[in-house]
Amino acid sequence: SELDYYDSPSVNERCQKICEQWDVLGSLTQSRREALERTAKQLESIDELYLEYAKRAAPFNNWMEGAMEDLQDMFIVHNIEEIQGLITAHEQFKSTLPEANKEREAIQAIQAEVQKIAQYNGIKLAGNNPYTTITPKSIDSKWEKVQQLVPQRDQALQEELTRQQSNDHLRRQFANQANMIGPWIQNKMEEIGRISIEMNGTLEDQLAHLSQYEQSIIEYKPNIDQLEGDHQLIQEALIFDNKYTTYTMEHLRVGWEQLLTTIARTINEIENQILTRDAKGISQEQLHEYRASFNHFDRDHSGVLQAEEFKACLISLGYDVENDKQGDAEFTRIMGIVDPNNSGAVTFQAFIDFMSRETTDTDTADQVIASFKILAGDKNYITAEELRRELPPDQAEYCIARMAPYAGPDGVPGALDYMSFSTALYGESDL
Repeated sequence: SELDYYDSPSVNERCQKICEQWDVLGSLTQSRREALERTAKQLESIDELYLEYAKRAAPFNNWMEGAMEDLQDMFIVHNIEEIQGLITAHEQFKSTLPEANKEREAIQAIQAEVQKIAQYNGIKLAGNNPYTTITPKSIDSKWEKVQQLVPQRDQALQEELTRQQSNDHLRRQFANQANMIGPWIQNKMEEIGRISIEMNGTLEDQLAHLSQYEQSIIEYKPNIDQLEGDHQLIQEALIFDNKYTTYTMEHLRVGWEQLLTTIARTINEIENQILTRDAKGISQEQLHEYRASFNHFDRDHSGVLQAEEFKACLISLGYDVENDKQGDAEFTRIMGIVDPNNSGAVTFQAFIDFMSRETTDTDTADQVIASFKILAGDKNYITAEELRRELPPDQAEYCIARMAPYAGPDGVPGALDYMSFSTALYGESDL
């Protein structure tokens, strides 16, 4: 070379070296760009995975929170149907758990993919997922909580089902009894009413019949006591409704009390009628007549005559109580006798008393007293010996048993008062 240096070869060598280094640099730059591009792509994948995770984690997290709330929900139920409804809903919920678990695994798999890409490429992940605060750890701990709550809910629902079944059993037990007792009380009430109205046989027959009824009613009491026991259990279980019966304990208690009162009152009425019949000497036929007449005018079958019903009865018997001044006065007088308490109604007993007082000869008491006076040899008292001597045995004993001791100053030991006896038997005396 014209410009031949003394050391040309070494210069060429350096030249060569520089050129080679430049090439290396070029290829390094190239590979670095490729590396950067690759990293950018990986970061983009990670970003997409983060976004995908966030999109699925949010609804899943909400679902778990809702589920936890439902599983701990306090429930108040009133019957078997309601608790069975809750159990069915819970079973349906349990059947969705396998699907839910698949979703959880899928969400956790997205996170695992992120870790894998980062590790494989040596990328250091800066902090958490920028799109959500829901961490994979929180998803797992909530899922675990759901898993624990499911059997607890199972147990709570089963316990409640048992309680409702027991309540239902208590309701049926009470209802079965009540549905028998209610109609039984009703029937007895109607039968007692019939006995005292129909007047079959003598008063003694009716009394015997009613006494049998009273006995059967008294013997029925254990059923009422048992029902009270069942009612107690129902109250303790806080049961407030019973679809198996229309009867309440209150209702049946009142019915039972009424039944006892009615039978006692009816027996008492018949006993009074017997006393009246014997005292006033009314025949059984006469009593039947009175009863028939009373029943005929007792239009509403209440067992008593209302004032208007009684007035119609009096008119039929020939009393002048038509609506004029005199009639009204007469009716007022009679009502004063038969209804002294102003109740507005006339009982059968008051009716008989009135009828027999009106129909018995008012002289009877005086006649009887006069007869006794003769037997007593004109004394104001009589002795047991005199009665036994003068009267048939059963009549003598009847008088002796019922006459009060004589209290007058002229009496002797064992003296009997025939005047008060006659007056009580046959009404007021004029003597």
